[in-house]
Amino acid sequence: MPNLNETHDPHLRCWVESAHAPETDFPIQNLPFGVFKRRGSDDGACVGVAIGDQIVDLTACLHANLFDDLAARAAATCDEESLNDLLALGPAAWSELRLQLSRLLRDDSVVYRNDPSIAEHILVPMVEAELLLPMQIGDYTDFYAALYHATNVGTMLRPDNPLLPNYKYVPIGYHGRASSIVLSGTPVRRPRGQTKPADSATPVFGPSKLLDYELEVGLVVGPGNQLGQPIALAEAEQHIFGLCLVNDWSARDLQTWEYQPLGPFLAKSFATSIAPWVVTLEALAPYRCAAFTRPAGDPAPLPYLSTSENQSSGGIDLQLEVWLRTQQMRDQLHESVRLTQGNFRDMYWTIAQLLTHHTSNGCNLRPGDLLASGTVSGNTKDSRGCLLELTWRGSEPITLPNGEIRTFLQDGDELILRGSCSAEGAARIGFGECRGVVLPANAEG
Repeated sequence: MPNLNETHDPHLRCWVESAHAPETDFPIQNLPFGVFKRRGSDDGACVGVAIGDQIVDLTACLHANLFDDLAARAAATCDEESLNDLLALGPAAWSELRLQLSRLLRDDSVVYRNDPSIAEHILVPMVEAELLLPMQIGDYTDFYAALYHATNVGTMLRPDNPLLPNYKYVPIGYHGRASSIVLSGTPVRRPRGQTKPADSATPVFGPSKLLDYELEVGLVVGPGNQLGQPIALAEAEQHIFGLCLVNDWSARDLQTWEYQPLGPFLAKSFATSIAPWVVTLEALAPYRCAAFTRPAGDPAPLPYLSTSENQSSGGIDLQLEVWLRTQQMRDQLHESVRLTQGNFRDMYWTIAQLLTHHTSNGCNLRPGDLLASGTVSGNTKDSRGCLLELTWRGSEPITLPNGEIRTFLQDGDELILRGSCSAEGAARIGFGECRGVVLPANAEG
């Protein structure tokens, strides 16, 4: 559970000037991890850390002998095309690397004062870097962990009984498709599939007409567990490296036809977008909060999903937003418009509960696995995390400032997910962006 240390001090200053820009997501109190390669260079990809509008090349730091002991051993895993080897090391190594990096970047750094030229050797401007998928994702699981989202969707399908009997006892999830997880900025092609029109006796095959986004948060798994060895709730966060933004694109018409009896399939597997930066769980310590307060009459979690510490500080006060920029808006040089603003603290199940439940049957998680939260929705209309909810299955269209109308996504629409954390006595930190533009479906045949 959260522990504050010197890296969280809101008064820390950094010798990278852009780290102090009011709009930056990446001050020195954040230090999120990702993978990049230098544009126009034959050098391979490696692990980097975002600071302002720059990337710290951890391999360059290691070669310059800027780390020692456990941090040096952690940095030695960063000359790779993924975070996976670093993830396998566990929290002690992650924390020590982050600590020594924080000390290196502070404006009172002895190393920098003695040799300011190190900036040229260890920093890469983001505009000169190509960001890559941060992990090799072997397995991907998507949960359904927001009560308000589940209740809204259930109300559309079963007005008299929105939630199935198991919902408040068990974190609901399904195994997604890891091969179609793409990096932010990758265009997403409208899927084709079977749908069942209301006025037809048989299904038809063609492009989805009800394409949607889902505002989600991803948990990046660290060391993981051996097959047959569950992870206790008190130990769960030792196996979570950090969080990232996730857009789990969904074809609602395909989903309606195919989801019974075995749940999501082709309506989900065509694309899932993730942001390039993973914000460490340690960086999120100042923004921890109590877990979601269950409504009166709800059952308490079963003992394996319940500790007093998880209830008191298992939540995360993470503000989330979805912005839309249509093709017409881009053509007319109009800015994007915000569709929704929610908060991750509204999740019915905590991140520790999701991971513990996932392993409770002995399922093994491995470094780099991705667990997504499910759609993050709140109890107000403007906090609903997908168009299915915002437009109430298309019956309440949204009129955009330029006069365009949306019930679901159209070709050319660009979705932008953003996230940030703020708290009294703490610096604001952000998650960057998760973007994707909808492309037309492939031609039939």
